[in-house]
This record gives sequence, structure tokens and C-alpha cells, in this order.
Amino acid sequence: MRSSGMFLYSAALSLVIAGSSLGVTAAHAADKISIMVGGYEKQIYLPAKLAESLGYFKDEGLNIELLNEPAGVDAENEMLAGAVQGVVGFYDHCIDLQGKGKFVESVVQFSQAPGEVELVSAKHPEIKSFADLKGKSVGVTGLGSSTNFLTLFMASKAGLSPADVTPVPVGAGQTFIAAMQQDAIQAGMTTEPTISRMLKTGEASVLVDLRTLKGTEAALGGTYPAASLYMDAAWVDGHKEEVQKLANAFVKTLRFINTHSGAEIAEKMPKDFYVGDKEGYIKALDAGKEMFTADGVMPEDGPKTVLAVLSQFSKNVKGKTIDLSKTYTTEFVKNVK
Repeated sequence: MRSSGMFLYSAALSLVIAGSSLGVTAAHAADKISIMVGGYEKQIYLPAKLAESLGYFKDEGLNIELLNEPAGVDAENEMLAGAVQGVVGFYDHCIDLQGKGKFVESVVQFSQAPGEVELVSAKHPEIKSFADLKGKSVGVTGLGSSTNFLTLFMASKAGLSPADVTPVPVGAGQTFIAAMQQDAIQAGMTTEPTISRMLKTGEASVLVDLRTLKGTEAALGGTYPAASLYMDAAWVDGHKEEVQKLANAFVKTLRFINTHSGAEIAEKMPKDFYVGDKEGYIKALDAGKEMFTADGVMPEDGPKTVLAVLSQFSKNVKGKTIDLSKTYTTEFVKNVK
């Protein structure tokens, strides 16, 4: 009987230990924070992969999973579905979603300019301004995406109506290039390193440049905060410690970008991001570094510019009252030492 009792005791103890182990494993699994990046090979979203490469997530004790999703509008949907906790994408989603009654906020503002360029196919030398895009097919990353709204806004400024241009979702990188080569689009909005690739081959030229503050202000009427880390406001409120650690890692990354050359930054990035042209990648980095903020703080006048663009072309925002103060927070970035 004693041996039988010992067996039962041992079995029970094993179950307790196994249960405890499962609990620990579950706790560790829960610690993982998944962040969807709207195309992490794009230079506009460079801080995501750079922070990982520099070891800043690990320094903060964070277990970060970066996931890749070429179109920001799809990344947003992943977050709303609860599949990821954050998105590295354009700030304008925070305004757009508030129009649908969903509160999402930028917790680290990566950039103060979109970093996008409207390229024109070399097959269409007749296109010399946005007004010349009437009746043309123009490439955007996705329908309802930031590039879609920016394209429609600049077309409107040139006197065109939304019906005058046909937005075509072509993603970025090779799919964008193929669409232009096949004349499926005559112009399109894209980012580095796709811009440099097409300019180098002579297959496209620049129509409007939103990589610099000067170009952005001329085209859009002001500073245009774009790339950011945005998260569900309720999740942020319930996980302030984790969000602060994320802010620490990303602000340190922005400081690194601000104080290092394109060549030094490129050395920290995956080699396949160069797309076979490291020199071109570095040149684009040096030319586009100006788009990034140095501290992750939202530019004071930026949200109003973004709202002006969305108020014209987002059915979620048009005619709605938007509280811009609830679309971003500087609480965490201002705490970074």
C-alpha cells in the first residue's frame, strides 16, 4: 500500500510540475509582441528591422516578432483582428480608423515626410504633371492605402476628379516594377529602394518627390507624418510597460539613423534589402534620411495636414469630427533617456 501511495504521490507531483511548466511556457508565449510591418524592406520602414539588428529589442528584454505585409491597409486589418499587437505603417490609418469608431494611436512617430515618389513610366513622356494623369492608370500599394489617398489628393490639386484616374493596387518592389514594364500602370507611387532601381534603368522618372520636407510641404501643404508604430489605444493603456520599452528601442534607433551615415546603416540591414545594388541603396539612404524624426515625437503641425488629405478622399473621415489628440501620444517617447 505504501508503494502504491508513493506512486500516486509521484504521479500527482509529476502532473503539478508538468502543469507548472505549461504555465511558464504559456507565460513566455504571452510575452511575445507581434508587429506587422507594411513591407519591412522599404526604407520608409527601416527602423523596424534596424532596431532588431542593433539588438535594441533584446536590450529592453522584449520578445518581438516582426511580420511582413506589403500593403499597410492589410497590416491594419491584422491588428484589428488581434493577430498582431502593433503595426509599423502610416500614421494616417489612426485618423481613418477613428472615423470608423476605432481608436488607434501612433506611439512612436518615425517620419515627418512620406518618403514616397510618384514615378512616371518612360513609355509616357507626355506625362509632365499630375494634370496629365487624366485617363491614366496609376499604381498604389493597395486600394484604400496611404498611397491611394496621397495620389487622389495630388490629382485633386491638379484639377482632376477621382474618376479621372484609375488607381491600380500593385504593391511595391518587383510587382510595381513589372506593372510599369507591362504598361499596366503609366505612373505610380512607390518608395526606396524601388525608386532608385527604376531611375537607374531609365524606365521611369520622378514626377513628384515626397522624400524631403521641402518637396512634401510644396506638394501637400505642410509636414506629413507618415511611418510610425501604431497600436490599439486600449492595448497601449493596458501594457504601458511594454509600450515604454518599445519606445525606448525605437527612439534609440532613430537616434542611430540621425547620427550615422547611409553606409553605416546599410551594414546593419539584411543584404537582400540592397536588391543587388548596395551603392544605390546607400545613396538612397543618405538622400532620404531627412524624412526621419530624431526623437519619435509627432511634428506639431503634421496631424492637421494628414487630416486635410483624408477629409477629401477617405469615406471614413469625410464629414466626420476627428479628435486628433487621440490619434497619437508623445507620453512614451518623451520618457526615453
